Amino acid sequence: MHLVLLSMEKSLTSRLHRFAAARVSPEEEFGLHLTLGVLALLLAMAGFARIAGAVAAGAPITQLDVDLANWLHVHAHGNDVLRSVLMVITQLHSTPGVLALTALAGWWLVRRDARHWMLTLVATVPGGMILNVLMKHTFERARPHFDEPILTLTTYSFPSGHTVAATLLYGLLACYLTRHAHSWGARAGWTLLACLMVALVAGSRLYLGAHYLSDVLAAMAEGCAWLSICVTGVSTLRRRQAARIARDRRTSTNLSEKN
Repeated sequence: MHLVLLSMEKSLTSRLHRFAAARVSPEEEFGLHLTLGVLALLLAMAGFARIAGAVAAGAPITQLDVDLANWLHVHAHGNDVLRSVLMVITQLHSTPGVLALTALAGWWLVRRDARHWMLTLVATVPGGMILNVLMKHTFERARPHFDEPILTLTTYSFPSGHTVAATLLYGLLACYLTRHAHSWGARAGWTLLACLMVALVAGSRLYLGAHYLSDVLAAMAEGCAWLSICVTGVSTLRRRQAARIARDRRTSTNLSEKN
């Protein structure tokens, strides 16, 4: 009986070891890419839930939202040049602008024969923008209010649609470019550039008085969560397809050798 239990324990340990090794293997169908994708998803969802809960409960961050919005609004009226530049940036990342940028990025990916990435782009950006509309109608948070507003908008504020769209678009392009970069320096550079673009768009929404700080922070978390789902999902499908083709080829080769 002791030998049987010992054998079962060794077998279970061996299976757990193989399972853990497969989860961190870059070559497995459900390997390292899936592990990292799920981890990123969980972290982003936790961040979004924390911010959303604080906003719903009227936590101190909501007072910081109001104080920062009022401070930026006062300074925005004193700098016409910066306000004009940020207005161009915010218009470029409106729904029509982002869809145009997405179409341009899709054309570029097709030209590079990156069809799986083009599929990821289609699922990521338009899908994430639709998700954000649903989120807005779930929370129904009013936008910042000023006596002399720079922008007058009637839609809801939480989370920021511009920031979500920028996070999705530039995040996906960063994923593609870092995947094909040949050095860690290049990967860090593309990642930093994507983060700066998202921060620039988010900053423009804050400066122009269209959103609170928590709106753009929640949008970044929401965008990262949806990006993780789309990139990981399409990558897993591609890997499964490649593995199935490889198995079919091996089967055909073995049958040919037997015949």
